[in-house]
Amino acid sequence: MPESTDPNEITDPADLRQLLGDVMPRAATKERVALHARDREWIANSPFLVMSTSDGDGNCDASPKGDPAGFVRVLDDTTLAIPERPGNRRADGYLNILGNPHVGLLFLIPGRRETLRINGRARLVRDAPYFDDMVVRGHRPILAVEVDIEQIFFHCAKAFIRSHLWEPEQWPLDTLPSAACLVKEVQTNITETVEELERYYSPENYEAKLYRD
Repeated sequence: MPESTDPNEITDPADLRQLLGDVMPRAATKERVALHARDREWIANSPFLVMSTSDGDGNCDASPKGDPAGFVRVLDDTTLAIPERPGNRRADGYLNILGNPHVGLLFLIPGRRETLRINGRARLVRDAPYFDDMVVRGHRPILAVEVDIEQIFFHCAKAFIRSHLWEPEQWPLDTLPSAACLVKEVQTNITETVEELERYYSPENYEAKLYRD
């Protein structure tokens, strides 16, 4: 990447630290390398996470993962397993892991303003004895992401307070087009009609396909 000529761009860690100030003492010491009992409890109550990955060239991806609360299995104090569920088969995150095992996980619990962050090194496994405990609606995962934990800590509530994420009375009016209309507008190669796409993206069709291709 060529050297920036923008005087407002921050390129020096010392300049960044000068702008932000020193790390708060409590934040500087909050990292852990093994799961605490409260971390396990949080994971057991979380139905949703975001998994961040990047390939060997630094191209990034952030993928949402959701299932009944507790879908991520704690294998031991330093290892997690995340089951695969049917999706669009792009496998962007999985392909990234094959080239660069570093992953970041952010665990959410509806209504809680804090989040649990876990960073580590991932690998893909096609089978393991614990797969039988990951069956949902008869669907046994065909692969799982095992994560060797390197860093754990809780994020504070400020982002959720600022965004009003869990406060319906603060939510903006939903004025965006439907998923079908958005797809039709932004993917110019789509041949299906909006009506056909509306049927595909309907809640009834999605519900029927949640655990099967």
